[in-house]
Amino acid sequence: MKRQAAEIIREQGPFPGIAQVHGVSYDGRAVWIAGGDRLAALDPDSGEMQRALDVAAHAGTAFDGAHLYQIAEDRIRKIDPHSGRVVATIPAPGGGGDSGMAWAEGSLWVGQYRERKIHQIDPDSGAILRTIESNRFVTGVTWVDGELWHGTWEGEQSELRRIDPRSGEVYDALELPPGVGVSGLESDGGERFFCGGGNSGKLRTVRRPKRGAAS
Repeated sequence: MKRQAAEIIREQGPFPGIAQVHGVSYDGRAVWIAGGDRLAALDPDSGEMQRALDVAAHAGTAFDGAHLYQIAEDRIRKIDPHSGRVVATIPAPGGGGDSGMAWAEGSLWVGQYRERKIHQIDPDSGAILRTIESNRFVTGVTWVDGELWHGTWEGEQSELRRIDPRSGEVYDALELPPGVGVSGLESDGGERFFCGGGNSGKLRTVRRPKRGAAS
C-alpha cells in the first residue's frame, strides 16, 4: 500500500440550513449533500446552494443517472431529483448502521460503518450480492474508472482508500490532515473527489491522483 498526503483543492461551507454533511453525490452538474432533514444541491465550483429537497438524509447518497438514492435510518429511498418524490424504498443492509453509498455496475454499494464492510446490493430489492471487508470504519464509498475508493474516519484520522473490490486489499491511501473528517465520498469521474466534512458542515474537494502516480 502506498500512502501520500491528500491534496485539498477547495474547502466550502458551512452552508445555510446544513449543520452536518452525512453523504455526498454528484449528478454531473451539482454536488448533492445529505444534511439530516434535507438534501441540497450545490455548485461544486462556487459552493452556492442551488436548491434543496425536504427529505430525510441521514447517511450516504448516490445517483444512478436518473434518480437519487438516500439512506434514511434503516431504509434507502429512491428519489426523483426534480420533484423530491420518493418513488421506491428498500432496506439498508446495515439496518441503520450504514454510511456511504455509490452507484456502479447497475448496483448500489453501501458502507456499513462500524462493521467495516462495503455491500454490493440489488437496487430494486436491497438483496446483498457481495460483501467486502475493510480494516477501518467505512464513511464513504465511490467508484471511478473501475476503481473502488472508500473514506475512513477513526479518531482524529481520515483517509481516502483505493481497494481491491474483490479482496478488500488496500492499494493506496490519501491521508487527510489530523482532525479533518470524511463523512461521504464521491468522484466527479475525473480528478476530483468530493468529501463530506461531518460536524464541520463543510465540503472538501480532494485531488484524485493520476493513474500510476498513486500505485
